[in-house]
Formats: sequence, structure tokens, C-alpha cells
Amino acid sequence: MSDATLEADHPPARAMTAEERKVIFASSLGTVFEWYDFYLYGSLSAIIAAQFFSGINPTAAFILALGAFAAGFAVRPFGAIFFGRLGDLVGRKYTFLITITIMGLSTFIVGVLPSYATWGMAAPVILIALRLFQGLALGGEYGGAATYVAEHAPHGRRGFYTSWIQTTATLGLFLSLLIILGTRTWLGEEEFAAWGWRIPFLLSIVLLIISVWIRLSLSESPAFKKMKAEGKTSKAPLTEAFGRWENAKVALIALFGGTAGQAVVWYTGQFYALFFLTQTLKVDGATANILIALSLLIGTPFFIVFGWLSDKIGRKPIILGGCLIAALTYFPLFGLITHYANPALEQAQASAPVTVVADPRECSFQFNPVGTSKFVTSCDIAKSFLARNSVNYSNEAAPAGTLASIRIGEETIASFSGAGLPADEFKARGDAFNASMTETIHSHGYPAKADPEQINKPMLVVLLTVLVLFVTMVYGPIAAMLVELFPTRIRYSAMSLPYHIGNGWFGGFLPTTAFAMVAATGDIYYGLWYPIIVAVMTFFIGLFLMPETKDRDLRNWH
Repeated sequence: MSDATLEADHPPARAMTAEERKVIFASSLGTVFEWYDFYLYGSLSAIIAAQFFSGINPTAAFILALGAFAAGFAVRPFGAIFFGRLGDLVGRKYTFLITITIMGLSTFIVGVLPSYATWGMAAPVILIALRLFQGLALGGEYGGAATYVAEHAPHGRRGFYTSWIQTTATLGLFLSLLIILGTRTWLGEEEFAAWGWRIPFLLSIVLLIISVWIRLSLSESPAFKKMKAEGKTSKAPLTEAFGRWENAKVALIALFGGTAGQAVVWYTGQFYALFFLTQTLKVDGATANILIALSLLIGTPFFIVFGWLSDKIGRKPIILGGCLIAALTYFPLFGLITHYANPALEQAQASAPVTVVADPRECSFQFNPVGTSKFVTSCDIAKSFLARNSVNYSNEAAPAGTLASIRIGEETIASFSGAGLPADEFKARGDAFNASMTETIHSHGYPAKADPEQINKPMLVVLLTVLVLFVTMVYGPIAAMLVELFPTRIRYSAMSLPYHIGNGWFGGFLPTTAFAMVAATGDIYYGLWYPIIVAVMTFFIGLFLMPETKDRDLRNWH
């Protein structure tokens, strides 16, 4: 970058004006509501699986539900391309009015969509289509809000101003958990699972009306208006942003040296922690949601703290430091979470080792982000059961063609091959196998669920808050850094794509990737290698290639 892109004659620091407060509040509040809509699905994935994938075996249903969740992340980069181009051509304000409308309506329709029992396969197909619309809308939302706020911010305050936008994802998750918890408590678990889960989705129409009303009162950003008045807007922002190597190179560095690591740390600290508590450690949903909500409540102010600090010492040291610290501490932290959430499981894993004896050629890597694969070999059936029930195991190779079996102590349970079986027979064989295995693992001390009396809630809140603090380190300054990397004429397009590839793909596929890694290896902690490797990659690429951006001038950089 040339010296012209650096702040030269900036005015002294000043207090935030009333108009700037309004911009931050309106942009942040609307984005909170969008994240609320998006996160409802993730928080209710187990119920969604039962409602919309009930005609499929439980393992496949859970993977399908996670796949549908991931589908919303998969299309986010395409939303970034489409809406980013629109934002650079016609302006920031009207683009994120469109995105929030699409998001709110898609979420509301989920609340009235009939289940699998009523509409059959049409129900999950429509559900996934709605998730795709949500992902497209979210792909255009973040870049617009971050760019809009940054272009209003004075010199030396962009990290602080945009950090309010960074709180919105966590606040949106917190709001969704709060409403889910309130509805669950009001109706009871049985009624909530039957129909009450629809209420949080239906409430999105109220949030949509409020958000649109607030955003209509905003004016276009001054940097965009100035550029448009001077006739310097880009005629082809996508070509300029990604078709020219000097800009495309910066986007690649932003992805691999910034947003990829930021994304996996974020989703590990918020989403994977929730999946780990509920799916691996069998903590009941209400308790897990309360624990996550408390940790978010404690940790969220640190988005602002680290955004403010990045204005003083730079974006790089905070983001890269968060990636490195997270990578070094994930294994001990999640081990402690197991110890304090389900000590009986920890004890069973130590006292009753399990071995899967199978032909290695029968064992696949059960990564199924779009939910189209069906795992029918005896090895996959055995490993899927153990992974779903949080049973650690080792692998022992068997001769070719051998039917897989599971050895626990002196007992051996044979699996079965589902290849070529009719659906009803496959289900019957699967139910019998699951029942036999469930009885066996319970007899060896593996608990069906975490004992509420043994859950150390204060310690879990502390550990989960530490994970959230890592999130605030990597996420608090990232919006300011991305905005500062690109000139105004292509900023919306150029910053949105690396952000949403990082968060949509590297982060969004984390749960399904981690679940598949656990099923393949037999280690409930093995899925943590995915965020650790990505975070370490970002640390080194960012350290050597990412420029420090905090002193760049956005006012005259077209």
C-alpha cells in the first residue's frame, strides 16, 4: 500500500456524536436480529432433526440436521458476492435492508413449515431451501454493517466502533438461547419438543419489523456518498476486487491469515462447545443453554475491550494471539469440561476400554455435510453408534471381509451389514443392534446422560467463559481490519468474500467435520485437531504476510 493510504492529518480523538451512536445502534441492533434468526436453527438442531428428518435413523438424522445447518454456511460466500457487488454499486444502506428482509421472512416460514410426518420429504427439502436463503442474506449483511459503521468512524476509533458490530453474533446467539430457554420453561420439555419450538421462529417477524423500521431512518455512509458524488464508484466491483492480482492477493491473505483462524476459534468457543456439551457429554439442553448463555453474558463486553485495544496496539497482535492461545489450550480445556460436566463418562472411558475390530476397507470417513450419504457397512454402523454415545475406542484391523464387532472387556457384540437391505429391515436390524449395544455400554458404566447432581456448573461457566474470551480476541478487531484492507470502491465486495469463506466454510463445517473425525478415530477430543490446525495456519500466515492496518485512511481512499 502507498503512503497515501495512511492517516496523515487526522483530527484529534473526540467523543462519539449522537449521529454516530445512532449509526452503531441501528446497524448493530439489526444485525443482532439477523444472527438471532440464523442461530435458532443451530440451537434447536436436535429438535429440528426429530421434526424434519424423522423418517431416517437417528445417526443419519443428526448428520442431516448438521448438514442442513452447514448448508446455510456453505452459500454465505455467494451471498457475499451478490450483495457485496450490489452494495458497491448502489450503496450500503439499501443492500442491508434487503438482506434483513430475506432473513426475517425465511425464519418466520420455518416456524409454520409442516414436519416430515405431515409433508414427507417435501418438509426437509423446503427447510434446507430456507436455510440457503438465510445463508445468502447473512452473506450480504455482515459486510454491509461493518463497512457502514467503519466509514462513519473517526480516526483512531474504528476498532472500537466496529467492535459493537462484532458483539452482534454473540448477542444474537444469546437472544436465541434466552427465548428458547424461556419458551422451554414456560411450556415444559414435552410441549416444547412437540410444537413450542416454533415460537422463537415465529417471533422473528416482530424483530424483522423493528429492524426494518430502524434501518429506514439511516442515511448512506459519508465515504460512499463522497465517492459517488465524485463519480469514482466501481463499474465492476467483483472484477476489480478479485480479477486484479493486487486486490485478490490481499483477499487471500485476509482469508488464510485472518478469517479462517478467527472462524474456527469463534465456532469452537460458541457452537462446538454447545454441541460437545449436549451431544458428547449428554448434558440436557436447558442446562447447556444456561451455561453457554452465562458465559456469553460474562464474555461479550470483551469484544469492545479488544476492539478498543486494537486501536492502540494494532489488529494483528490481538487476532493472532487469540488464535495461538486457543490452539495451545483447547485439549486441556475440553478435557476439564468433560471432568466437570460428566465425570461418570470420564471414569467409564478410563475403566472400560472399547475396541472396534473391523476390515479397514469397510470404515469410511463419515463426513456428510449435505446429508446425502448413507453409512451401511458394519464398521460404519459400529463406529457411528460409539461416536454418538461418546464411547472412546481403539481400532483393530481384521481380515478382509470380516464383519465388524465391538469388544468391551470380556464381551463382544457383532455389528451387521446394511448393504442391500430394505429400509424397514435395515431399521429393524439397526434398532436391535442399538438396543443391545446400549445395554452393554450402560453395564460397563457409560451413562445415558450426564447426572445433574454431578455437574459442576460454576467451573463449567469459568471454562466456557475462557473459550468465549478467545472468541472476543479474534473477532473483536476483525471487522476493522477487513474494512481497512480494501479501498472504498470495492470494500463491500472485497471484505465480504474472505470473511464469509472463512466463517461460512472453515467455521460452518466445523461441527460436521469434528463429528466425522471423532467417528473415524474413536477419540471424543480428536475433532479439536481441526480448529487447532486451522488456527495455527492463520497464526503463521498472518504473522508473515498480513499488514497492520490500524493507521490507514478511509476518507480519501477510493
